[in-house]
Amino acid sequence: MIYTLTFNPALDYVMRFGKIVPGSVCRSVYEEITAGGKGINVSVVLKELGLPSTALGFTAGFTGEYIERLLEAKGIKCEFIRLDSGFSRINVKLKAENETDLNARGPEIPEEKIKLLFDKLARLKSGDMLVLAGSVPDTLPPDIYEKILAMLSGTGVRFTVDATGSLLMNVLKS
Repeated sequence: MIYTLTFNPALDYVMRFGKIVPGSVCRSVYEEITAGGKGINVSVVLKELGLPSTALGFTAGFTGEYIERLLEAKGIKCEFIRLDSGFSRINVKLKAENETDLNARGPEIPEEKIKLLFDKLARLKSGDMLVLAGSVPDTLPPDIYEKILAMLSGTGVRFTVDATGSLLMNVLKS
């Protein structure tokens, strides 16, 4: 099985405009709401290719529930850990002559929920694939990818990492 992990999933609210004039009322010509986050995007593409996957991560509030409903409607299995407070992000994507992304911070992820994630990852078996994708919220330890890969070392679980900067550089040894 392929598992994708998105630490900070979002609802992406995409609005298209003919032109955006700062300081004025601008009316969109098109709107769309999709489930977003790099790992979620991987699960969506895998589904389109006919490959099953399970989406992992954390969701919170009504926005988190909606993210899960959108993915399940596409036939993507979800095993998100529900947070007791906060809301999954809503990111606003303004598309016109220039593009502007307004990305929210996301909910606080408490230590006991991180432990639940590690418990879930400990059940992966030899031959499974884990896709770690995207940035890590500042509420999590910056070495969380390293800790996950260290835990899975020697289990036969294959992995891939889609990240940038030190997040990627620090896992190259794995």
